[in-house]
Amino acid sequence: MKTDSIFYRLFQTFPGTFFELIERQASEADAYNFASVELKQTAFRIDGVFLPVSNLSHKPIYFLEVQFQKDPEFYARFFCEIFLYLRLYAPTQPWRGIVIFPRRSLEPTEVEPYQILLESFQVNRLYLNELEETPETSLGVGIIKLVVETKKRTPQRVTQLVEKARSELADEASQREVLDLIETIVLYKLPRIGRQELARMFGLSDLKKTRYYQEVREEVREEIQQEVRQEIQQEVRQEVREEARQEAAQDLIMRQLSRRIGVVSTELQKRIQQLSVTQLENLAEALLDFNNQADLEAWLNISSNPSE
Repeated sequence: MKTDSIFYRLFQTFPGTFFELIERQASEADAYNFASVELKQTAFRIDGVFLPVSNLSHKPIYFLEVQFQKDPEFYARFFCEIFLYLRLYAPTQPWRGIVIFPRRSLEPTEVEPYQILLESFQVNRLYLNELEETPETSLGVGIIKLVVETKKRTPQRVTQLVEKARSELADEASQREVLDLIETIVLYKLPRIGRQELARMFGLSDLKKTRYYQEVREEVREEIQQEVRQEIQQEVRQEVREEARQEAAQDLIMRQLSRRIGVVSTELQKRIQQLSVTQLENLAEALLDFNNQADLEAWLNISSNPSE
């Protein structure tokens, strides 16, 4: 899972969650704009930056990085990004660095060059698997916990989050966005999950709001449309075959009649064209005994009135 994109979406949707994680009031998010920042002319990109709004420039800038892989050079890159940002944009307010690890074991161990910064108030390291000890105060924190939840407990956690989203979010669009985010995490953690199990977690009405349901719905619609197209194609092929057999039989019979009785009148040709394939097959046998057009006409009269 691209955890940086997951957390980017999460903090875009619930910016107050970030401030809850660093033990501040969620309402502080109102004073910030959150964005991902690409540092010009470099290969660096900061996962997320909380920038104070223009009239609150005294508040600190928060630099956020989410690190879910072992990387001994992580802190070198992290602090390089921060100081490069300070060099390029020259902000005047203070700054804070926030790093999110899923667990302590993924944090680099060789940190001597950065020890002073790491032990200062300017840097805060968070370990998601230790959030269990923190009361769940918001929907956003609950979603963050889901990222590191065990597979066994994931279904229960999802059900709780879905119920929380339904009760706290009145807006349909907001519900859809949050459910889609939860669904993305679930499909990463449980890639082999079946549709029925997913429906049990979300409930059918809520599952219909997720991207997964819409994708499956489109797949099923495409499958049905393909089946219908195949049925129509089969019917068309069968009809074309019948027409081709009838035309071939007519051509063959007209050639045989010409040899047997000479030129066939236009009227009799039209009557022959109206015969079914079975009737044409019968005519092919009967014409061997014809001597003239009268015999053909008599046979057509009888064939047209089989009950007589």
